[in-house]
Amino acid sequence: MSGLVGAPPAQQTVGISEMLVRSGGEDVLVTYSLGSCVGVAAYDPVARAGGLIHCMLPLSKIDAAKAAAAPAMFVDTGVPALLNALFEYGAERKRLVVKVAGASSLLDEKGLFKIGERNYTVLRKLLWKNNILIAAEDVGGQVARTMYLHMATGRTVIRSQGQERDL
Repeated sequence: MSGLVGAPPAQQTVGISEMLVRSGGEDVLVTYSLGSCVGVAAYDPVARAGGLIHCMLPLSKIDAAKAAAAPAMFVDTGVPALLNALFEYGAERKRLVVKVAGASSLLDEKGLFKIGERNYTVLRKLLWKNNILIAAEDVGGQVARTMYLHMATGRTVIRSQGQERDL
């Protein structure tokens, strides 16, 4: 007998322009390579419902067809989809703990496009309009980040430049 009690938590990857929402369980949701993209982890500790999204661009108006096919690609369509999915799992707006990572200028050193900054601005406005505060964030700079959401507890971890820390 090995002494193990149950299997270790499964890690589920959220790709670029994707989101995952879960209720309960021990899974760990992870998204990699958050450069100018923005990652949003939202968790309701009472409902034990949480989700993670990896948005690439701020506004869907640049390509309505892509937004319809992949709403998570855009902050303005993806984040409302994330929130609505969480509400379907019993999450409540007032209990949501929202954490944000990414929005860097990794490939835009001269600041020509400011995608990361624009992603973050649209996200902040959208959350503000929905009366949702950001509990913690690791944004900006010129570094890539990996974001983990532990479904059992809502713990959110950021890994960047060989360092790991709770957010």
